[in-house]
Amino acid sequence: MTLDLPALLPESWRAVLRPHLDPVGTAELGAFVADEYATHPVFPPVEDLFTAYRLCPPEDCRVLILGQDPYHKAGQAHGLSFSVRDGVAVPPSLRNVFKELAADVGVPVARSGDLTRWARQGVLLLNAVLTVRQATPNSHAGKGWEAFTDATIKALDARRERVVFLLWGGYARRKRELITNPDHVVLEAGHPSPMNPRGFLGSRPFSAANKALADAGRPTVDWDLSTH
Repeated sequence: MTLDLPALLPESWRAVLRPHLDPVGTAELGAFVADEYATHPVFPPVEDLFTAYRLCPPEDCRVLILGQDPYHKAGQAHGLSFSVRDGVAVPPSLRNVFKELAADVGVPVARSGDLTRWARQGVLLLNAVLTVRQATPNSHAGKGWEAFTDATIKALDARRERVVFLLWGGYARRKRELITNPDHVVLEAGHPSPMNPRGFLGSRPFSAANKALADAGRPTVDWDLSTH
């Protein structure tokens, strides 16, 4: 059994990723992921695997926020980096994101950790690795997802319209070398995890992202989640 991963993508993403993907490596990744879903609890559920891509077409993408891998507890991951569904307790890293958001742009702290509204505005909430085995963080690292999501970054880098890349933490910041188009803007900061007490809080990424978008004549993001 295998999963044809490109076939699960929206056509717009399939078209822009195709030049950057190795078909053999992608097929091997699909076989691995299919076997993991068949034999272990794996998150997010397969129907949510490409939620980030479905909600944010490449032509609409204005901001990319890159995480590492999905939440590994049941009921958390739903295909958007850092996000959890409404009604799920807000994880510690996302609480720090909300704290910085309030300090940066003055919006109230949201009660829900669902970031779908950002995704619908052109914020691609991408993890570098898109699946994880339950209770085993980084269990699907090094299996081929990194090449798949690197292809996503390369496809966005090839676009002429400005994209703002928010790279939080050492893992995400290593992806900076993939972004070579001078039309784009890269904003780096520490990871929002409470385990990292310095480098994220005070970085003001949300206002900086909107300024970069406005400078390029692109619509800004309404970051306020408190009433949605």
